[in-house]
Amino acid sequence: MQNQQEVNRLKDIVQNLLDEAKQQGATAAEAGLSQEDGLSVSVRLGDVETIEHHCSQGLGITVYFGQRKGSASTTDLSLASIKETVSAACSIARYTSEDEYAGLPEQALLATHFPDLDLNHPWAISADEAIALAIECEDVARNYDVEITNSEGASVNTHQGIHVLGNSLGFLEGSLTTRHSLSCSVLAQRGESMQRDYWYSVARNANNLEAAVEVGKKAAQRTLRRLEGRSLSTRQCPVLYSAEIASGLLSSFVGAISGGSLYRKSSFLLNALDTQVFPEFVHIHEQPHLKGALGSSAYDNEGVATQARDLVTDGILRSYVLGSYSARKLGLHSTGNAGGVRNLTIDPGVLDFDSLLKQMDTGLLVTELMGQGVNILTGDYSRGAAGFWVENGQIQYPVEEITIAGNLKDMLRNIVAIGGDVDYRGNVRTGSILVERMSIAGQ
Repeated sequence: MQNQQEVNRLKDIVQNLLDEAKQQGATAAEAGLSQEDGLSVSVRLGDVETIEHHCSQGLGITVYFGQRKGSASTTDLSLASIKETVSAACSIARYTSEDEYAGLPEQALLATHFPDLDLNHPWAISADEAIALAIECEDVARNYDVEITNSEGASVNTHQGIHVLGNSLGFLEGSLTTRHSLSCSVLAQRGESMQRDYWYSVARNANNLEAAVEVGKKAAQRTLRRLEGRSLSTRQCPVLYSAEIASGLLSSFVGAISGGSLYRKSSFLLNALDTQVFPEFVHIHEQPHLKGALGSSAYDNEGVATQARDLVTDGILRSYVLGSYSARKLGLHSTGNAGGVRNLTIDPGVLDFDSLLKQMDTGLLVTELMGQGVNILTGDYSRGAAGFWVENGQIQYPVEEITIAGNLKDMLRNIVAIGGDVDYRGNVRTGSILVERMSIAGQ
C-alpha cells in the first residue's frame, strides 16, 4: 500500500490541514502526517513468543496567530476530524502568550531539491519466514557452546513508513522509508559466573542485514567472553571505547552544541565556537545525503534543507546544531538540524581494533555502559561500565562492577586515536575511540 500514490493521497490531506488552518484565521501553519506498518516476531528457546503486525497513523498541526502558537494531533484522518484538530490548535494558540522567536523556518532555507536517497526497500517476508529466521539465529547462538545455558530470545522486525511534511510557506513533501533488524541475546554460565550479551543487525535494505548465523554467533561469542568478570582497584588509565558504544561520546558532544543547551546556557561548550575542542586530527561532519544510510534525509523536521557540512575541522568547533527556534534565540540561522544531526561521522583512523589495543598497551576496553551520569552543563561524566582489562596490547580478563569518570571537555581533547572499525548501525558513525586517561573506580 505504501507507494507514490499513497504519498500523494497523504500530501493532499496535509494540504487540507493547512488550508483549513488558514480558513480558521491562522497566519501560518505547519503539519506532519505519518503512516506506518510493519511486522515483529520474537522467539525464545525455539518457541514463538510474539507475532505483532503494526499499523498506525497520525497527524499533527501547529498553527501561529502572529507569535502565538498552538498544536494538536489526531489519529483520525477524516475531514471532520481534521477540522476539529485544526480548531483545537487554533483555540490553544489564541490563549497562549506571545513568543517573539516562534514561527516557521526562513523560506529561503526550505528544501527545494529532493534526491533519491534509496531509503525504501520493502521486505516481503511472511510471519512464518520471519519466525524461521529468528529461530535459526537463536539456534546458532544456543548451540555455539555448552556454556550457553539460556536465551532471552531472537527477534526479526520489518518496518515501512510514509512521512509527509508541509507548511504554509509552500513546502509539501513526503518520503517512503524502511528499516529492518535482526537481533539475538543469550546467557552463559561458568560455575557461579553468569552473563548475558547480544548482537544485532539493522539496515534499510534487508539484503544488507548480517546473516542470521553471524548474528547468533556474535551474540554467543560476546556472552562467553564476559564470563568470570572481576572488578578493578581504583586507578587512572587509558580507556578504549569500542565502536558500538563510542557513538555515545559523540552524542554527548552534539548535545552540548545543540541550540537548546546553548540558549539555556546549560552547556560545557558555551561560547566554544572557533575554539579547539578536539585534537587537531579530528574531523566531524554530517552526511545527510548518503544513499541507504539510516540517518539520511533531504530536509529536517521543519523542511529546512539538510547539507553535508563540517562541525569540527582540525579539532576546532566550526558550527552549532540548530533548528529555527533555537537559531533565533541565538541570533543565528537554522543549520537544518531540527530533529537532530543526520549521519554524523567522525573520520576513522588507519588502525584496526587490534592495533588500537596495541597502541593502548595497558588500560581498559569498555564494551558496555550503564546509567545516565553525563552532565551537559558541567561536562562531568560518570558511568557504570563493563569490558576488559588489557595488558601489553592483549585482552587479559573481563571486567565488571566499575565506574569510569572524567570531564567531557578533557576527554574530547585527550582523544588519542580513532579506529577504522566503523559501526554503521546508527545515525552516528564512528570507530573505536581511545581516550588518553580516565579515572576508574572499582574495589
